[in-house]
Amino acid sequence: MFLLLSLCVSGLLLNADAQERASLWRGNDRAGRCQYTFSVPSPVESSCPQTGGPEMEGLKARLGMLEVLVARLTGGETVAPQRAGARAQTELQEALNRATGERNLLQGEKERLERELMGLQGRMEEMRKETERLRNRPCPPLIPVVQPSPSLQGGGLMRPAGGSSAMSHLMTRPNRQGDSSSLRDSAWQYRSPGFQELKAEVTEVPAPDGSEENTGCGELVSVGEPVTHRKADNIEGKYGVWMQDPEAASIYGPNMIWRIDTIGSDVRKLFGYDDMEQLAKGFPSKVLLLPEQVESTGATVYRGSLYFQRRLSRTLIRYDLASESVAARRELPHAGFHGQFPYSWGGYTDIDLAVDEQGLWAVYSTSKAKGAIVISKLDPGSLEVKKSWETNIRKSSVANSFIICGKLYTVASYTAPDTIINYMYDTETSQGKAVSIPFRNKHRYNSMIDYNRAQRKLFAWDNYHMVSYDIKLGRQQAN
Repeated sequence: MFLLLSLCVSGLLLNADAQERASLWRGNDRAGRCQYTFSVPSPVESSCPQTGGPEMEGLKARLGMLEVLVARLTGGETVAPQRAGARAQTELQEALNRATGERNLLQGEKERLERELMGLQGRMEEMRKETERLRNRPCPPLIPVVQPSPSLQGGGLMRPAGGSSAMSHLMTRPNRQGDSSSLRDSAWQYRSPGFQELKAEVTEVPAPDGSEENTGCGELVSVGEPVTHRKADNIEGKYGVWMQDPEAASIYGPNMIWRIDTIGSDVRKLFGYDDMEQLAKGFPSKVLLLPEQVESTGATVYRGSLYFQRRLSRTLIRYDLASESVAARRELPHAGFHGQFPYSWGGYTDIDLAVDEQGLWAVYSTSKAKGAIVISKLDPGSLEVKKSWETNIRKSSVANSFIICGKLYTVASYTAPDTIINYMYDTETSQGKAVSIPFRNKHRYNSMIDYNRAQRKLFAWDNYHMVSYDIKLGRQQAN
């Protein structure tokens, strides 16, 4: 081998050009053995192509990616699954809490129904015993009817013979068990017990004027001081609507109070309370999840149905409370929605539904009316518009409105503690006029005012608080 190496070196040395370019090195390798190496420049290529550079860089990149993947598999991505598991566990816990709450509500309702059933069974048993007792009791013999003396008929009340007082002998008073024999006046019994027939003149007394007793329809005269019934529990209840059905026609009684908190991205919960006392305590007996989201504070209840505006639309929905399903839906023609024509306080109050002695109403505006308040009478079943009136007061210039006896009233401010009801429009005469009736915003942010025909009061939602106002109506003005 040494000989071969010597021949190569000699050949190179013979060529002067090669002599200038060739190089020889000698050195030990890693194992300590002597190694001879030499290099000869290429006569053609000025530089060698980089065959290893790009491949090495690509290999390094792939190795880097593998290292990242290995890191993710071994520990780098363990946090994300842990977070996902924690989130899933939280959602499951919330679902469990909701299911537990609904179960408790159903259990409470079941217990209430069981108590009512036991009460009805007790009453039926008492009625059965009373019927049996009456059947076993012999009928007394008939006796001639005692005719009153003409001299005793002048005053319209008949007096029995015997000279006793007039009032003590006009009737028998039954005791708690229904047996009136022990309480009969002995002076009224002749020979043997029997049925007596009394004939008396009836004097008609004129009924009191309905307007004076505040039971009839008339123009609003005054509004009383606000009475607070309950404060909402959280931020969802800063604005809201609470209401009572004046003609309850469902499985829920006439005392049922309904409430919707209207802050949130998914307003669909309808809370029901058996009466005002349960509302004040915060114990709902029913919670319904509506099939559509509610827009603002313009909802109302009437004849067993909830009426509300569907969110982000001019569509009105009638939701039957008994069947818990949508009974009708219809668009309110040309009505503004979602902030086009709200009240001055805002809150997307473009469509405000109301109920009074004359039925179901909608208060809103249109582009044609240029923001002026439009009043429409609606058919409660189909939600069809039966008749409309256009006023000359802008909707955005008033804080809120309500309808009593076919008359629209508007409130000037929703924040001023002492403001006024400043306008009235009568749909019967199609005339409006300015009024000045004092009105108080006790909590200084009134987002809902509606007339409650069932209690003849105003219901309002004032800055988390559910309040009511007594009202007084004057005499109906003759046209």
